[in-house]
Amino acid sequence: EAVIMIGAYKPCAEFIRVSKKIGMNPLFLNVSFVGSNALAKELGSDGEGVVVTQVVPFPDDRSIPLVDRYHRALKAMNLEAEPGFVSLEGYMVGSLTIQVLETLGTEVTRERFLTAMAEVGTFDLGGIKLTYGHGDNQGMDRVFFTVIQADGRLKAVEKLGD
Repeated sequence: EAVIMIGAYKPCAEFIRVSKKIGMNPLFLNVSFVGSNALAKELGSDGEGVVVTQVVPFPDDRSIPLVDRYHRALKAMNLEAEPGFVSLEGYMVGSLTIQVLETLGTEVTRERFLTAMAEVGTFDLGGIKLTYGHGDNQGMDRVFFTVIQADGRLKAVEKLGD
């Protein structure tokens, strides 16, 4: 009924295309590693209905202060840049890194950085909180679901199936 795929976008897209060509049409699910925008573009019309999990919020949801700052920073660097899940994830990592570094002062080491992350624990990036602790490096437990539309755009999904 479902095929869960973990891989780069080109081989995943090829697997989906070949599967559909031979009449195998389960629900295809990919994890964020695939690069959802690249997968959608590679698949074209074959991408409709493919689900991709994301580890960051929808990059067009400017109601989240973090995402709004991301948009402004992206446009300041390149007016032609398109918002996306991958670059938003990078922006979040950079924002987190800055917050941790600000707690360290001038003596920055890997050990002090990791200790600070665990001891501070929760970092508010602006509407998105990441929480760390000793033995907990996940940051956020939430997963965001998206589905590729017929036109190649990604749409947020609140619930899969019935």
